[in-house]
Amino acid sequence: MKVTVDKIENRQAYLTIEMEQAEVDEGLKQAYSHLVQKYNIPGFRKGKAPRPILEQYLGKQAFMEEAVEHMAPDAFEKACKEKDIHAIARPHIELGKMEPVIYKMTVPLEPVVKLGDYKSVRVAMEPIEIKDEDVEKTIEQIRKQHAVFDSIDRQVNSHDMLLLDIDSHIGEQQYINQKDAEYEVEKGSEFPMKGFAEELIGLKKGETKEFKLSFPADYGRAELAGKEAAFKVTVKDVKEQKLPELNDELAVKVNPEFKTVADMRAKVTESLKNNGENIAKKNYQQKVIDEVVKISEVEYPVIMEEEEIDNLVGQQMQRWQMDEKGLDEYLASIKKTAAELREEFRPLAIRSVKQSLVMTEVARGEDVKVEKEDIQTEIESMTKDLPSDRKQQLLGLLTVPQNQMNVASSVATRKTLEKLLEIAQSPTETNVKTDAEAKKAQA
Repeated sequence: MKVTVDKIENRQAYLTIEMEQAEVDEGLKQAYSHLVQKYNIPGFRKGKAPRPILEQYLGKQAFMEEAVEHMAPDAFEKACKEKDIHAIARPHIELGKMEPVIYKMTVPLEPVVKLGDYKSVRVAMEPIEIKDEDVEKTIEQIRKQHAVFDSIDRQVNSHDMLLLDIDSHIGEQQYINQKDAEYEVEKGSEFPMKGFAEELIGLKKGETKEFKLSFPADYGRAELAGKEAAFKVTVKDVKEQKLPELNDELAVKVNPEFKTVADMRAKVTESLKNNGENIAKKNYQQKVIDEVVKISEVEYPVIMEEEEIDNLVGQQMQRWQMDEKGLDEYLASIKKTAAELREEFRPLAIRSVKQSLVMTEVARGEDVKVEKEDIQTEIESMTKDLPSDRKQQLLGLLTVPQNQMNVASSVATRKTLEKLLEIAQSPTETNVKTDAEAKKAQA
């Protein structure tokens, strides 16, 4: 076997492998052993047909193709050993020639990460500011949740609740068709499409109106983008929204623990602050990671990118509650190919792969270790609030080695992130010197 490394590019080795005749002969023997057990040859018991008879029955080409397939994995392993190539996945194999047998193999290699000076990365945490108008807006939402609607004989206004018969179509296809649909009129609403609510304002009970609306060209659902929908709407009832008074009685109704409106406002402020802090914390963590990735050099084989796209598409299918058939139907509805959908996910996949590789390298540099106690603590945290039966079921799943490895990986990532956050929030050398000088001056 003759192995030539044509080039190494983008963490992929491109090999040409030419097989010796003795190796091809051995491959043909293996092909015979496999094929003779697979086919029934007239006049012979299964597995007993002589090779010349079987070769004549199936054709020389079929024999050779089987031999080529059998030889490829062994040729790949020997080539990697000979050229000291460390593959991270199976290669892409093409048959260059049949006589002599020549393979063209593209072998994915281990990724290479060159970290930048991540210990110099400093990222400021954005301050959390809860404005009075944010609190009041939430209070108004609470009032709306406890609003009542009374029938009224007047024209439709914003915030009214309507009882509608809706008939609509897009071209020849039915769109929304519903009797006695409840619909709250809100100016600027994009449900079911922008402009629908405004078309209803001014109508009265018993009136019917026909109108047309168009979806924007960049609408999120490609099958509707730019299309025109024709509506026929009949108003069967108009109900006016009546908001409750903002008083202590409402506060108690919202939560018996509240005694006054002040209690409710304080809790709303606290919740908004906690939510804001959680969002700011996640954004800050991602910003720190992005900064470390930005100053690092990352090379990896494209197969890692493709595998991450597979994961992202799989996650999306789970959210859509679809199987492969469902995905085909979805692609047809949005008029996109599977390849086009994959390209949409590619930027996210690239970001994810780079981030994962950089975090792994930082963990190695910082000597991050995950002990058994860490895994046990993580499992306890994952299961502590679950019902007993669900807890036992999950604990059983977490005894599987692969799942334990996933937990360990999660713990390692968290520990690595904690180290990066500590670095990103630490004072710079200039600040440290200034503080020391200040203390010296005070002395």
